[in-house]
Amino acid sequence: MQDKTVIITGGSRGMGQRLALKLAAQQANVVVNYRRDDQAAKDTVAEIEALGGTALAVQADVADTAAVESLVAQSVERFGSIDVVVANAAASAFKPLSQIHGRHIDKTMSLTVQGFLDLVRLTTPHMNHGGRVMAVSGWDSFRVLPGHALLGAAKAAMETLVKYLAIELARDHITTVGVCPGPIDTDSFRYYAGDAWEDYAQQWLAQTPSGAYPTPDEVADVMAYLVSPQSAAINGQTIVVDGGLSLATMPIGFGQD
Repeated sequence: MQDKTVIITGGSRGMGQRLALKLAAQQANVVVNYRRDDQAAKDTVAEIEALGGTALAVQADVADTAAVESLVAQSVERFGSIDVVVANAAASAFKPLSQIHGRHIDKTMSLTVQGFLDLVRLTTPHMNHGGRVMAVSGWDSFRVLPGHALLGAAKAAMETLVKYLAIELARDHITTVGVCPGPIDTDSFRYYAGDAWEDYAQQWLAQTPSGAYPTPDEVADVMAYLVSPQSAAINGQTIVVDGGLSLATMPIGFGQD
């Protein structure tokens, strides 16, 4: 990935940050998009540069088309072209469907679906007839998790778009891939799981055939491979990274006292 330019939305924290650091170690140019935490973005840029990569932090709300336009323009102005775009930013209301209102739907779909398509539409003209698009999905796209219905629907939409984009972008030699991490031990996952985290973690571990669900670094390794030239033959697919946990027969988080 040396000298390749990669835009990562939600790149200052969690899996986005871990991917940024993996690519920095390969001397990539990394555009770290973030929404509001200036210090986290500055810290991530410093870590990237310490690893030998080059970084640019750009504040932008991916749910806002004008902000995405600015993100892409700043990236091209700094690096000249774009090789990879990773749609990683996500947010939602974690509520039962009976408590979901229009404002929740608008926020989630604008960020996850519209934001993804805006990124693709605005970055691919700068890929110079060859590049990679990655959508970061989630386990809730195909497994029922309490309170995740809205985000799961949005992530499932992303996975469908990955298939269509693989066909539509083929004429420009641009490939599209999705990655679907299972439950992983990150700050955001612990936050949304709340007090139930330890119970969930024990359930997941007991049902994972490999005996351990993937660490954040292991997931980032897969993501780094999927945006590399070595994975070009993988196109239009969403790769599940969960240690085999999705093979479990009991719905996770249900049936517990």
